[in-house]
Amino acid sequence: MTVMYQDDLKTVLYTEAEIAARVAELGARISRDYEGKSIALVGVLNGAVVFLADLMRAITVPVHVDMVAISSYGSYSSTSGVARIMKDLDNSVESQHVLIVEDIVDTGLTLNYLVDYMRARNPASVKVAAMLSKPSQHRVKVQVDYLGFEVPDEFVVGYGLDFAQRYRNLPCIAVLKPEIYAGPDTPPTL
Repeated sequence: MTVMYQDDLKTVLYTEAEIAARVAELGARISRDYEGKSIALVGVLNGAVVFLADLMRAITVPVHVDMVAISSYGSYSSTSGVARIMKDLDNSVESQHVLIVEDIVDTGLTLNYLVDYMRARNPASVKVAAMLSKPSQHRVKVQVDYLGFEVPDEFVVGYGLDFAQRYRNLPCIAVLKPEIYAGPDTPPTL
């Protein structure tokens, strides 16, 4: 398989086929769990867009989609630990079943902030679907109800995940070579 940016990648963790199979499994499970209900899918911009698009097509119960943008990284490779809502929901989620769709759970701080933020809007329920989780980096306990894959403590890109707005369009999930993200202007990991 020829992969764009292949010289920047250390290794491929999950292929396009492996991702598609896992998303189909998650969609089937979510559909069973929400049978007879509708879901407000809340995608977290920008990283979750690819996962959200694939996941909603794999779900067989009614869904509607809204997006939030939340930032804790800026242009760096490590989280600042401070979350800010950059774009809020366009619609109310009061009395609805909310499923937050996230690309990766790193420290868990941003996700926990977002879950609390959604719960304050009086939904019927709030659950989380995340494509990836990096358990070694969790600083707080996080509840991910639907998880694609766990990844090692390395910088991963592809399938929506980026570094400096690059690599999002990779069809796989791969580890980025450290020399790409650990340049002289990159701050130390917190």
